[in-house]
Amino acid sequence: MEEQVPQEETLATPGVIDKYQAAGKVANIVLEGVIARCVPGARIYDICLWGDVAKIQLGAHIDGYIGIVAHTVVVSADPKKPVEADRKSDVVLAAYNALQASLRLLKPGSTNAQVTETIGKIAAAYKVNPLEGVLSHELKKHLIDGNSVIINKETFDQRVEEAEFQVNQVFALDIIITTGEGKPKESDLRTTVYKRALERTYTLKTKNARAFFSEVNEKFPTLAFSLRSFTDEIGAKVGVSECMKHDLLNPYPILVEKTGEFVAHFQWTVLILKGGTICTTGLPINVDQYKTQNKIEDAGVLELLT
Repeated sequence: MEEQVPQEETLATPGVIDKYQAAGKVANIVLEGVIARCVPGARIYDICLWGDVAKIQLGAHIDGYIGIVAHTVVVSADPKKPVEADRKSDVVLAAYNALQASLRLLKPGSTNAQVTETIGKIAAAYKVNPLEGVLSHELKKHLIDGNSVIINKETFDQRVEEAEFQVNQVFALDIIITTGEGKPKESDLRTTVYKRALERTYTLKTKNARAFFSEVNEKFPTLAFSLRSFTDEIGAKVGVSECMKHDLLNPYPILVEKTGEFVAHFQWTVLILKGGTICTTGLPINVDQYKTQNKIEDAGVLELLT
């Protein structure tokens, strides 16, 4: 009797869209709660300081179907108060408008190259730069970094193969813009977020490391996790050290721009369907609240944004 190979679930599979939407709803609810705590006087451990351009990124999954979201706020005592016409406004408006324009291009027949080009045009209009090394990955069940990608900024050394978008694809559309040169560097801050390197195996030597790695495989077999998710954080730190020596984990290092520069980040989860796209995550901003002396003049981009 021939063995049946399990069929890959797609957006056409009954119930899958509902799970993506449920995960997105959870992510958005948590995001709203975090934004509400972005107030002057909050401890840096809690959130941020007055005038910070605070970037929030989080996610959730239902049965392996993922919702990821990122949002940027300029911290103020009055969230409705206009943000002055300065570099903070420029970078936030560039990132948000690049996201909105890119959403209109996530449809069958359009390509990832068109999205990258549009991001670059909008950044140039606000005299800012897309951050290098950023990829918007296709999402699948239990998979946060699929092979189909959109690159935030193409350079001589960083390119991806051009590809058309297809019905039933899901993307974590990830837009990061900076007032700096767009060449981030790893900071000296300790990395606390990791993901299992599925292609690697090794028999760990110490008891603590084995216990930690066993918990990783049980609770976080495919998706990213924070060390704060473990009840024994000290043991987790010891376990991470040995796991990293043998390439069993992929780290998510903290990247920084040059001092004095500002970075804005927006990320929405997008389902490409026959009848259009559905954004399962993401919160709007009031663009009229951000004042700037720059504006978009490219006719093609303006058409996408209308």
